[in-house]
Amino acid sequence: MTGSDRPPRPPDPPPDAGDALARAFRLVQAPPEPTGPTGPSTPAHRLHTDPETVGEDLLKLVLTLVELLRQLIERQALRRVDAGGLTDEQEEELGATLLALHDTLADLCAQHGYTLDDLNLDLGPLGPLLPRD
Repeated sequence: MTGSDRPPRPPDPPPDAGDALARAFRLVQAPPEPTGPTGPSTPAHRLHTDPETVGEDLLKLVLTLVELLRQLIERQALRRVDAGGLTDEQEEELGATLLALHDTLADLCAQHGYTLDDLNLDLGPLGPLLPRD
């Protein structure tokens, strides 16, 4: 057989997602290992937990997440109201529901000695978790 007698070569199959991910990971290099006088660096902060306050800390975290979700839902509701996509009755129901949720969350916080401001976690250089009203 000569070169012209060979059957045509089938086209290469398209790359799949696994190939694309493998290529992307090869392009991304790991950051250099920071070293200091004592070798590789250690975590800057350690988490100190007190077994007696774990339950209260968990409760505060859950209340914080509920408050974050409440604020996100409230903002989305305001966008829908501003867009005019709700009837007057729906707007009233939405407002009453959001107010009841706010009051219930404030009551839960008060029962455990917190205020809604206490739920705002400080994220360091990123600022507070919850926007100031």
